[in-house]
Amino acid sequence: MISVRNWTHQISEGSADLTLKALEQSLWSDTLRDWVIREITEYILARKGTFVDSRRPHQVQLDKRDMMRALVNSFRLALDRKQISRPVLHTLLRAAFANYLDEMQDQQSKNAVQEFARKHQNQKPPNLLVVSPTRTCNLRCTGCYASAGPSGERLDWPLFGRIVSEAKKLWGVRFFVISGGEPFAYRSEGKSLIDLAKAHRDCFFMTYTNGTLIDERLAGCLAETGNLTPAISVEGFEQRTDARRGAGVFKRILAAMGHLRSAGVPFGISLTATRENAEEILSDRFINFFFDEQQAVYGWLFQYMPIGRAYTMDLLVTPEQRLWMWRRTWQIIRERQILLADFWNCGTVSEGCIAAGAPGGYLYIDWNGKVMPCVFVPYAAGDIREVYRQGGTLDDVYELPYFRAIRRWQFEYGLGKQRPEEHSNWLLPCSLRDHYAMGRGLIDAYHPQPEDEAAAEALHDEAYRRRFIQYDRELEDQFGHIWEEEYLNESPVAAGADARH
Repeated sequence: MISVRNWTHQISEGSADLTLKALEQSLWSDTLRDWVIREITEYILARKGTFVDSRRPHQVQLDKRDMMRALVNSFRLALDRKQISRPVLHTLLRAAFANYLDEMQDQQSKNAVQEFARKHQNQKPPNLLVVSPTRTCNLRCTGCYASAGPSGERLDWPLFGRIVSEAKKLWGVRFFVISGGEPFAYRSEGKSLIDLAKAHRDCFFMTYTNGTLIDERLAGCLAETGNLTPAISVEGFEQRTDARRGAGVFKRILAAMGHLRSAGVPFGISLTATRENAEEILSDRFINFFFDEQQAVYGWLFQYMPIGRAYTMDLLVTPEQRLWMWRRTWQIIRERQILLADFWNCGTVSEGCIAAGAPGGYLYIDWNGKVMPCVFVPYAAGDIREVYRQGGTLDDVYELPYFRAIRRWQFEYGLGKQRPEEHSNWLLPCSLRDHYAMGRGLIDAYHPQPEDEAAAEALHDEAYRRRFIQYDRELEDQFGHIWEEEYLNESPVAAGADARH
């Protein structure tokens, strides 16, 4: 029987392939699985620096611990349900787990991280890269952040491949997020997203997709390839989803999920919370339907950001809704151990904003090669094509002044704090949505290029600026005392309250 302490030692001694094979076989076994997962969980949670960190408020450490337990539980449940094919399990262990256990990193990744630190003042590199290789989409959804549609804009295949290869070589990245447009509509030189995944089998890819192009054939390809998981967008139940995405889309989504279940491809859901649907997508009925009946393995929750096609402040969740969503999301994570992460309300897990190449964070590259701090901050510090033409690399992109300024703010806001009581509020992590005056000040100072007309229009919309600044004041009124009382209060009661939300 495999021992977690033994296999981490064996990996460090150079026998990683044999040890990971044994781990894979144990996880595939219905008899050994629970024991192995329990051992892995306890080993991960005992590691210092992430879940035990004297610099961070105790409740931050508990949030990280509970999110990790939800992740592991979701993984275990997917194995129990036979939702994960052998090729998928094989790749997950070698790529995705390396993000959590340094011992499981391949030597190339370790060398890249060490070299990055040497070149960049002992900083950790980004942990992932988000790429939207095409703006083309077969749907035309209301309020699309990318203003996607029947567009020919795309990254050429050689450029797409170079970006991925370089992120691996220079930063040690093994996890890539693919967005769009509709990623499964990507075509260049006869190549598709599946071809990219096959060309980089040492990596794991997650793609945000509307799901309507996932038929039985594509699901079979995903199962065989083994290193790509779809996160399918839903807006709520059938009425809300079809209202935004088009008649019949909800039924096509459910059909896609059925194909993925049958093929052994784990999938998740991607939710956009608005003022109109926030309560629906966090209801027991909705959670039960998608995580129990449809067997989604994970979920990402994005609060509507007023950018892109027909942006409007009127769809923002209210500050009161956001506070309710924060409590409700953590209730689901803690009580049901479902991996459901809200990229704003779960900011304590990521230690605040992860944009602009933050340590362990990411950068975003769109279909035109524009490099932005975040999908939801559509202002480009540079163009990867121009960087390459001048003989540069992703390291040069990382050092662009606009990105450095955002990282400096992240450091001053929380990452650089050495004592819990010094911390700024990671319940309000976003450099633009939660701190619009500051984020807009950086845009005005460094003049990044708007991604599209909608992004440019927002910069000239004075009402938009005023409403966002007022919105942030109201958020502070809602969350300021929560941070003080439930995170900075280090009393024994607070420290021992594992699931009080």
